[in-house]
Amino acid sequence: MSLYTGRLRPAKGEIRLTEEEIRTGGSGMEPENAAPEEEKTVSAPETDADDTAETVTADDEAERTEPDSPEQTAGPGAPESGTPAGNAREGLFGEAPAHPLAGVREERPEVPRPASGIPAVGCYGLTKRFGETEALSELSVELPAGKIIGLLGPNGSGKTTFIKILAGLLTPTAGEARICGEVPGVSTKAMVSYLPERMYFDPGMRVRECVALFRDFYKDFDESRAVGMLSALSVPMDRKLKTLSKGTKEKVQLVLVMSRRAKLYLLDEPIGGVDPAARDYILSTIVAAHDPGATVLISTHLIRDVEPVLDGFLFLGGGRCVMSGEAEAVRRESGKTLDELFREVFRCF
Repeated sequence: MSLYTGRLRPAKGEIRLTEEEIRTGGSGMEPENAAPEEEKTVSAPETDADDTAETVTADDEAERTEPDSPEQTAGPGAPESGTPAGNAREGLFGEAPAHPLAGVREERPEVPRPASGIPAVGCYGLTKRFGETEALSELSVELPAGKIIGLLGPNGSGKTTFIKILAGLLTPTAGEARICGEVPGVSTKAMVSYLPERMYFDPGMRVRECVALFRDFYKDFDESRAVGMLSALSVPMDRKLKTLSKGTKEKVQLVLVMSRRAKLYLLDEPIGGVDPAARDYILSTIVAAHDPGATVLISTHLIRDVEPVLDGFLFLGGGRCVMSGEAEAVRRESGKTLDELFREVFRCF
């Protein structure tokens, strides 16, 4: 039976982005203080097509001439819309069954879906090195729109590096990443709502000032929704962040990030410091804020807690895709929960 095992390899002809290996002086797989890097993009070289003359005989004049193919009308060397040249792929996951918390979804304006056939996230031969350390190794994967996907793996597996590349904070050493068909950069900033693993607000700011900052900075931010969720979590609006507990600070950041109407939500350890009693509400908040056309990528070690809301999963180990698929399908075929399967797969890591 299939358990979606194995690493997906890049297809032939895919575009590669290269740069000098970056030496940071650190020994970890994912340096904690890695500075944002300058983004570089390389366009696929265009090749001139040979002009050919077609002779039409008298017998052929009555036959209908077929129109030019999309490749011909688009111009020489033009890749298919939203897909790198030579990378026509299908998404990793099909239609996933409704998860147990689906009923808490709110009626909100639907986020525009990516064009047909374009994945929300596409990675092709994605590689990232920090000096001699390879954090990601030829990772090729596509994530569909409209799903909540768990990015799961042991420490040092490349999860944070992967998320930072999608957020546009790091550039690949080789290969490329695409968000709705576009290379991460200025054009994708409005599509992505990113929750880092660390607090990024000034500790002296009050909670209501954080809300005002998001309101002024992001035009897709829903202030009334954010205030309502903060009130439901009993977060004091006039308190300074430095006076709040670690878990309460995480609540503030998560609420603000999920109150945007983005196409892709990148959540790096969103509930790591939150008490168990509040986790259910926070997870239901993620589901409720999950617009039908948006993708949520959650990186966490608390697999048992997030499993009920996951449509799909991606196991990373050593910077590679170890296993991926639909959560319900794998549970049905293996007879194990994702938490049990994770412990079995990564027992030797």
